[in-house]
Amino acid sequence: MGSGASGLPDELLYGRMGYLYALTFINQQFGHDKIPIQYIQQVSSRLTVKLYPRHVGYVFNMFDKHCYIDCRVHRLVRPSVDHVCRLRFPTGNYPPCIGDNRDLLVHWCHGAPGIIYMLLQAYKVFGVGQYLEEALQCGEVVWHRGLLKKGYGLCHGAAGNAYAFLALYKLTHDPKHLYRACMFADWCMNYGKHGCRTPDTPFSLFEGMAGTIYFLADLLQPLKSKFPAFEV
Repeated sequence: MGSGASGLPDELLYGRMGYLYALTFINQQFGHDKIPIQYIQQVSSRLTVKLYPRHVGYVFNMFDKHCYIDCRVHRLVRPSVDHVCRLRFPTGNYPPCIGDNRDLLVHWCHGAPGIIYMLLQAYKVFGVGQYLEEALQCGEVVWHRGLLKKGYGLCHGAAGNAYAFLALYKLTHDPKHLYRACMFADWCMNYGKHGCRTPDTPFSLFEGMAGTIYFLADLLQPLKSKFPAFEV
């Protein structure tokens, strides 16, 4: 965690964000004294110093207002959230990354499905209704464009996009979102029948069948559902 790790990437799957998730997960499961808060703050400070939009949702989704976010992080996060909101396309979708203006991808890893988590957490922390409204608009994008021929997995497939509906349902309790998640589950139950490509790792959690099964199991208790290795 020291300065010698300056070359470490910041990504969720293979960098500081994943490490931060692991630390917070341990404390959630075994008590907040297992990993001292100063260690978690040290990692989060390395991220927030250079916070930019693709990290906003990751940081926000791991913390709530009673946990590790301090005033400094709030000052950095909220302008970044607002900046991401300004990037929204007229269709309601979002760019896959900064500088890419293609309204093309609707994945958990790129576009509206992943942005929903940032917006919902911003709404819960800051109480600004506009964040919830924009999250609901993201849900419409996922409903109309979220059944993907890339596959059934979590990262860029139908199961991952369906978690966006579960996130909306947990906050709003509107059965419309649960219905939509169930319709995506019905698509997933017909695994292999839609001409989708075979993932490079067909049984993995994020690309393959394991993630699809995880989503289907979560759907049995939708109010307790959590996107694996992302929501704590």
